[in-house]
Amino acid sequence: MDDRNVEDVDLLVVGGGKAGKSLAMDRAKAGWNVVMVERDKIGGTCINVACIPTKALVGSARAMTAAHRAAEMGVDIGGEPSIALDRLRRHKESVVDGMVAAHKKLFADSGMDFVLGTARFIAERTVEIRTSSGDTRMVRGRDVVINTGTTPSQPQLDGIAQAQIWNSETVLRLERLPETMLVLGGGYIGCEFASMFATFGTRVTLLQGPGQLLAREDPDVAEQVADILTGQGVDVRLGVRATAVRREPGHGDVVVTFRDGLEVRGQELLVATGRTPVTADLGLKAAGVAVTDQGFVAVDDHLRTTAEQVWAAGDVAGSPQFTHASWHDFRILRANLTGGDAVTTGRLVPYTVFLTPELARVGLTEAEARAQGRRVRVARIPVAAIPRAKTLHDTVGTWKAVVDADTDQILGAALLGHSSGEVVSTIQVAMLGGLRYHQVRDAILTHPTMSEGLNLLFDTLDHPVRQPPSATS
Repeated sequence: MDDRNVEDVDLLVVGGGKAGKSLAMDRAKAGWNVVMVERDKIGGTCINVACIPTKALVGSARAMTAAHRAAEMGVDIGGEPSIALDRLRRHKESVVDGMVAAHKKLFADSGMDFVLGTARFIAERTVEIRTSSGDTRMVRGRDVVINTGTTPSQPQLDGIAQAQIWNSETVLRLERLPETMLVLGGGYIGCEFASMFATFGTRVTLLQGPGQLLAREDPDVAEQVADILTGQGVDVRLGVRATAVRREPGHGDVVVTFRDGLEVRGQELLVATGRTPVTADLGLKAAGVAVTDQGFVAVDDHLRTTAEQVWAAGDVAGSPQFTHASWHDFRILRANLTGGDAVTTGRLVPYTVFLTPELARVGLTEAEARAQGRRVRVARIPVAAIPRAKTLHDTVGTWKAVVDADTDQILGAALLGHSSGEVVSTIQVAMLGGLRYHQVRDAILTHPTMSEGLNLLFDTLDHPVRQPPSATS
């Protein structure tokens, strides 16, 4: 390598996900010489093919649900609501395009050198970049951050490569709304899409190998999610192991064959069986960067890799696969690159599964708490007990919280119901502040709001009720 052709910069960011782009802009504004290279998604996976477009479509599905329930709320909309595919697509694309355009401006305003292209390490802290315009650059960073994310994985099933299946990214092209659809995988992504498409009017069959949906949740929570999906018209099949996939001639139905020889078919198949780290073609060995057995970049609790002054963040570093976790990785890196000593150890990462209604969780499940040998108390109320839910005629779901029986501290919560993704932040802040459950129970919360349900939830620990409380004012 001829060093005369290498550009030296203060910070080189490979991959423009949430952590990488945030750090690149922050350090560029601080006066550092920064190069950030992104393969194809300006702004990262989240705004292009993940959180933002999917939640835009979840919003459409919820609008559809509200339209179906308008009469119940005393509103006459006239006629049966239906999906207009072209407008649905434009809605999604307008949200994404607006955010991509905003990111282009943010990148330029920060002063960073943003490069659209593919980077591969050729030496320590040095990459060769093949730009989208066909040029080649070699860049070496004093510090380097790897933030290349993940991509949808595809299970090893006979015939699947030839079956023209959808994954969680290609499904967002919205080429058509199929009359029937198979979803392979009952994790968070599979359940979200199953709920969404069922609401749009597609007959969905959800195929899950294990015996419960959402493997990280308590069985009682997962069972209620399955019941909600079933109520939306989803055919939920648990404990079914696929062995082969085929597409019938002339772009006919997709047929999935199970281990017992049975078959199920649908016009399309969405595979939602996890995501794979983008590390295979990065040349990490040349950089001295080790990966785990699963292909993630190996990092310590400071997000340092095995190579000096090379860091990794976000999904590719094995962080929880949520944009808000990647953003926290950015804050850790910013601190550590400027003389700090921040770590990932002990952080409390909540998440929301955007079903309708949504499932939000923070902290330990009941099973996890008991596995740690803790004595626990479990608070539980039906969402129907919350006055605000009654006013909305949106009473599906259950809230559950786990409390340490010895310290009265809140260990975790799983909230399934309307606006749970907003309410869970209140529990998270209480946990971060070390509050005991009775301090949340006795807090004067606004009436009537969903958050007020936390008073009722924690009150059940001391005053159990057989019937849901009435909605009094």
